[in-house]
Amino acid sequence: MHTIEVYIQQNIWLAWLALVVAFSILAKCAGVFVDSSVALANRFRIPRLVVGIVLVSLATTAPELAVSLMSALEGQPEMAFGNAIGSVICDDGLALALCGVVSASAIPVIPHVLKTSGVFLIFIEVLTFLFVVRDCTLDRWEGGVLLLLFACYVALLFVQHKQGKLKSEAEESIHADAAGIAMPKLVGFFALSLGGIVISSEFIIKSAGAIAVSFGIPPAVVAAVLVAFGTSVPEVATCITAARKGEGALAVGNIIGADIMNICWVAGASALANPLTLSKEALYFMFPWMFLIVGVMLVLLRVGYNLNRKKGLIIFGLYVVYLVSFFLRF
Repeated sequence: MHTIEVYIQQNIWLAWLALVVAFSILAKCAGVFVDSSVALANRFRIPRLVVGIVLVSLATTAPELAVSLMSALEGQPEMAFGNAIGSVICDDGLALALCGVVSASAIPVIPHVLKTSGVFLIFIEVLTFLFVVRDCTLDRWEGGVLLLLFACYVALLFVQHKQGKLKSEAEESIHADAAGIAMPKLVGFFALSLGGIVISSEFIIKSAGAIAVSFGIPPAVVAAVLVAFGTSVPEVATCITAARKGEGALAVGNIIGADIMNICWVAGASALANPLTLSKEALYFMFPWMFLIVGVMLVLLRVGYNLNRKKGLIIFGLYVVYLVSFFLRF
């Protein structure tokens, strides 16, 4: 695979071909991934939003974790941190927004889950900013705190699930097709589609990076925008596919869970491996934008406890403004 990556970086036409093929594979894998995730949720009678927050989010944030962790270990802490924060912005501004735009009807959101996850998301965002604002560094012990908080959050979700607080009135019973598929086959579909998502995402990152370099885009822009977009492709693909299949609750849960995991899991684990740093300019640009886009997203989801096309367009509009302001500033 390393040899193929070298060829991609040296040949712009091969990079374009790899990008198209990788997107095609990713789209197919995302479809299988959504189906197997929903089937597993039905089999264990777990609400789709909970599956999205924990199981699907853990899988789709694998590229972010891999890129950030490798960046931290290779002495590129700013890329690692920028990827984690940039992915939160991309997940909400692009993936969630497009989920609302392409969905045929308004996507319902479980009020209790939104309140619990929304409050926790705001809390860890503010906490991370307070950790970093003093010295522009996320230290190892601070990364450990974020990982511990995430473990507590997951434990709380399962306790609430056992207490029946996470059920939706629209929650369906076990589908016939899910009931007829053997558990090893379901797990196999889930694992294979996850592998396809991770591998295709890696090729998207490499080919997109080669294309950006060929057009003379500065490496800093590639790190903060293109890499963040590349590692967020699984969330984007999974959310759009889930919305088109009528599994919008899974998509919404995936994004909220991915936001939490990008901060607690991706940034926390990377900081534990090697302290993460950001320049003051990047710090005071990315965090305010993250606060704004996440805040608007949560407020819109709170209104009527749903996500529709109009709300999706509002969030997407903010993301476009973010991209324009980024290029104008940097």
